[in-house]
Amino acid sequence: MEKKVTILIIDDHPMLREGLKAVINRDRSLEVVGEAGRANDGFDLARELRPDIALVDISLPDRNGIELIREMSVSLPDTRVIVISMHSGVEYIVNSFQAGAVGYIAKESAAAALLKGINVVLKGEYFLDSSVSRQVVKRLMEMPAMEKRITDASYNSLTNREQEIMRMLAEGIPRKKIAERLFISVKTVENHCTNIMNKLDLHSVIDIVRYAARLGLIDVDSWKG
Repeated sequence: MEKKVTILIIDDHPMLREGLKAVINRDRSLEVVGEAGRANDGFDLARELRPDIALVDISLPDRNGIELIREMSVSLPDTRVIVISMHSGVEYIVNSFQAGAVGYIAKESAAAALLKGINVVLKGEYFLDSSVSRQVVKRLMEMPAMEKRITDASYNSLTNREQEIMRMLAEGIPRKKIAERLFISVKTVENHCTNIMNKLDLHSVIDIVRYAARLGLIDVDSWKG
């Protein structure tokens, strides 16, 4: 009997994990061997199970999925990482591939694109969900200028958590919801917001939106604010 391709799912939403498993189960050559809702638990499982593929979310409750991908790429080079994320901003995608991911799929496209993505990366190729690829190509054409603006604007002076909160604010996510997603208090979110605006010399959420749009972190036309 042919050995099945083993898959680990790391995502903090049980319903999404169930949905991914349902899609994977359509292909009898694939097998989900484990799942985790937190980055640290996922890393421990990955080291134990040594899966062929890990499906990883970027927004995890204990730490950023990009950090997890980077750690897995060093410790588990034979495990191919595909990001499954609600984020479609070019920075998320570029950072994911730079960290070691070989595939990127938007959550809303997972049902249609997941099996194709798995088959592509198993062949040693990279996979990018078509729903975001056009945007990425366009933004990558502008990367040299964009990188210079990021440096000049002191974006890199923000901590990883401040960058994460800044993106959420720019996407129009309310501060209470940010606190819920990150499992921190609203007061802590407020403190981060103050630090972000002080470091970037910005004075309102609208300023943050404009700043993020200039960097290519969001599509300002789709802002929810």
